[in-house]
Amino acid sequence: MKSKNETKIVSESGSQEIIITREFEAPRELVFKAYTEPELVKQWLGPKGYEMHIDKYDAKSGGEYRYIHTAEGEEYAFRGVFHEVSAPETIIQTFEFEGAKGHVSLETATFEALPDNRTRVTGSSVFQSIADRDMMLRSGMEIGVREGYERLDEILEKGLVK
Repeated sequence: MKSKNETKIVSESGSQEIIITREFEAPRELVFKAYTEPELVKQWLGPKGYEMHIDKYDAKSGGEYRYIHTAEGEEYAFRGVFHEVSAPETIIQTFEFEGAKGHVSLETATFEALPDNRTRVTGSSVFQSIADRDMMLRSGMEIGVREGYERLDEILEKGLVK
């Protein structure tokens, strides 16, 4: 399914940050819920064709998460800590790909209510170095982000988030 909403990924030269902006055709509370409830997260987060197993996903301030994406016999595990979860406005968390231990980014997602029950999510990922940011950009993360957001569109459109 092709979305009418574009996923914008911006990373300026010399910056340690990646900024991702995306609008959704759903109220802010529902989009926020899709980010924080494990059974919903596993339906959309990541690229198409990957299955997600969640070890833990405690989306509250001080909570932790760990999940594994699997595809074609390969496993990719991710983990982090939720530093602040303020419904339905903000999520601040760390993010680490276990295949690159020690390369941790700080991620902030803000959820902005728009007219007509729409939502804009702006995500900022700040890396420890430009090299770490560049490694993330080379990893193919853009495909996973875009496809994940298309999957999120689908579950929102089907009314699976209530």
